[in-house]
Amino acid sequence: MPGRPVRPLISPIAAVTLLGLGHAQAAEAGTRTFRDWIAGCDNLRGCTALSLPAETASNIGFLKLERSAEPAGAVELSLRLRGEQLKAPLDVQLLLDGAPFSAKGKSLPARRDDGETATVLLSGADTEALIAAARKATRLTAKLAGKTYDISLAGSVAAMLWIDEQQGRLGGTSALIRKGPATTVPAAPALPVITARATAGFPAPDAKTTKAIAVALRKHLKQLDPDLCDDSGDADTSSDNVWSLDASTKLVGLLCSRGAYNVTTGFWSVTGTDVAKARKVAFPQPGGNSDNLLINASFDPTTGQVGFFGKARGIGDCGSAGNYAWTGSGFILTTFSEMPECRGVSPEDWPTLYRSDVKLAK
Repeated sequence: MPGRPVRPLISPIAAVTLLGLGHAQAAEAGTRTFRDWIAGCDNLRGCTALSLPAETASNIGFLKLERSAEPAGAVELSLRLRGEQLKAPLDVQLLLDGAPFSAKGKSLPARRDDGETATVLLSGADTEALIAAARKATRLTAKLAGKTYDISLAGSVAAMLWIDEQQGRLGGTSALIRKGPATTVPAAPALPVITARATAGFPAPDAKTTKAIAVALRKHLKQLDPDLCDDSGDADTSSDNVWSLDASTKLVGLLCSRGAYNVTTGFWSVTGTDVAKARKVAFPQPGGNSDNLLINASFDPTTGQVGFFGKARGIGDCGSAGNYAWTGSGFILTTFSEMPECRGVSPEDWPTLYRSDVKLAK
């Protein structure tokens, strides 16, 4: 199957701009780039494909195709358009290689998501027509509020063919591209259920205790190995935090490096105030590895979750993001998404590579 594989990026100690040097893949398939399209599937074999705006595009617009792995999983195709000061009503004109496009032959209504983003939800008929046309067509053009958006279809067929392969649809009646007589599709894996434990009920250390534990731990780590938390001697210790995980265990977060738009935090668990026995917190990664370092991370005691967001550039349109949940004995990955291409796509549209159902323990 054609396409350039991209390994997901979680690893916080590596420079996030080196997108090929991340952690093990968050899903077996990971993400793949097909010319001007990128596709990714999660642990349930639910898949997403996106058209990539040109690197020089002044108006950001892209197609987003989503499909769950269920045998009868419907195809959802939407068009995302960004522009300044968008005002309703919004009508979008679509052209396919210069010719008007839509099953009804007229403009399509757009939903305004905020002042700068609008979404067109394509009907089932328009979705089928566009998928069929993508075999020969090269470009979809959208016109909205005086702006023109160019959406490349190069690589779209390969991306959809890859999705069919991941979901076991090749040669079947439900395939997007390579259809056939087969009527069976493998059942989707079960959604993992994770029980997170809030820690807000345990007394939070006061400022004096927090500073004492953080300072003592930094000193201890430097004696063990300066590379355990490379703060280059000028760390902003005001960013260090200590939270209670239970009646005796503390979660300590130390700022270990700072860049223009990324801050790396190292996490250790400490029993009482004995930093000599501090242990690295293991944030497990698919594939069996783990690390105690996360980028732009924050812990929320009310949900028992640590969120992270590694930016590959300052505007945050590429990189990786996700969450870990505290289960009472350790942290476990609950969600992970990635965008290895810096093309103006907001994090909420990135392909999700891992998902779960998180329930808060009562």
